[in-house]
Amino acid sequence: MTSAPRTAAPRPAAAPPAGGPRRRGPRRERQGPAFVFLTPWMLGVGLLTLVPMAVSLYLSFTDYNLFDAPKWVGPRNYTEMFTQDPRYWRSVGTTLLFVVVAVPLKLALALGVALLLKGMRRAKGFYRSAFYAPSLLGASMSIALVWRALYNDGGTVDSVLSSVGIHTGGWVGDPDLAVFVVALLTVWQFGAPMVIFLAGLQQIPADLYEAAALDGAGRWRQFASVTVPMLSPVLFFNLVLETIQSFQVFTPAFAISGGKGGPADSTNFYTLYLYERGFTDSHMGYASAMAWVLLVAIGAVTVVLFRTSRSWVFYANEGA
Repeated sequence: MTSAPRTAAPRPAAAPPAGGPRRRGPRRERQGPAFVFLTPWMLGVGLLTLVPMAVSLYLSFTDYNLFDAPKWVGPRNYTEMFTQDPRYWRSVGTTLLFVVVAVPLKLALALGVALLLKGMRRAKGFYRSAFYAPSLLGASMSIALVWRALYNDGGTVDSVLSSVGIHTGGWVGDPDLAVFVVALLTVWQFGAPMVIFLAGLQQIPADLYEAAALDGAGRWRQFASVTVPMLSPVLFFNLVLETIQSFQVFTPAFAISGGKGGPADSTNFYTLYLYERGFTDSHMGYASAMAWVLLVAIGAVTVVLFRTSRSWVFYANEGA
C-alpha cells in the first residue's frame, strides 16, 4: 500500500506589519523643517538666477532694444558677433591679455606675501589686515578713479618719473600701456588669495620641512619639493577663482576709460563692450548673446583647468 505523497501546505500569506503600510510620516516630518529653511534659497535661485538666465537665452535670439517687443531673429546675433564685428574680437583679445598678465602676477604676489607673513612672529594680524584692505577698497569706483588720476598724463606717477628725466605722457592715455594699468589695479587687490594661501601654508606639517632639511635641502629646494606640492590644491582653487573673476573684469576698466574702453579700444574689455552694446546702443539681444558666449567660454576654460590639474595637483589622501 502506497501512501499518497504529502504536499507541502501552502505558506500563509505574510501578515501585514502591525499598524498597516510602512509609515513615512516621521521621515517627512524630519525633512519638513529643512524644506522650510531652504525655501527662500530655492525661490532666490529660481527667481533671481534661473528665470533671468532663461529670459537672457531667449533674448539672445531676438532683436530687442529695451523699448519695443523682442523680434525673433534666430542666430543672427551670434553670426554678427563672430563674423562682422571687429570690435568684439578686439575685446576678446584685450580680455585674454588681461587674464594672462593679471592672474599669474596676482597669485605670485599673494603667495609671496603669504610666505612672508607665515614666517613673522610679531604684528602678523596687523600686516594681514593691511595687505587685505585693498581687496575691500579696490573694487570701488572711487579707488579706480584715484588710480586713473595717479597714472594719467600729469598724474603722480608721471610727475615722479618726469622729475628723473622719464616722461611717459601718462600710462592711461597710452594704448599700449592702459591695459596694464587695469592689471596693476587688479593685482593690487591680492588680499583674498593671500589669506587662502596663508591658511594652506599653516596646514603643511612642519616635520616635512625638518625631514627635507636633514636631507640637505635648502630653502628653494624645500619650497619646490614640499611647499608647492602640498599647497597645489590651494593654488588650483585660487587659480580657478581668479581666472573666472578676471574674465568678468568691469569696474576698473569702466572707471579708468570713462566707460568708453579707450584709448583706441585698448581697455575695451569683454564685459565693458557687452555693457556698451546692451545699455548704450540699446542692443540687448546682441548683449545677451555676448553674455552666453562668455558663460560658455568660462565653463570651457574651467573644464580645461580641471583636466590639467590631474597632472600637477597633489592630494594627501591619493596614496591612501
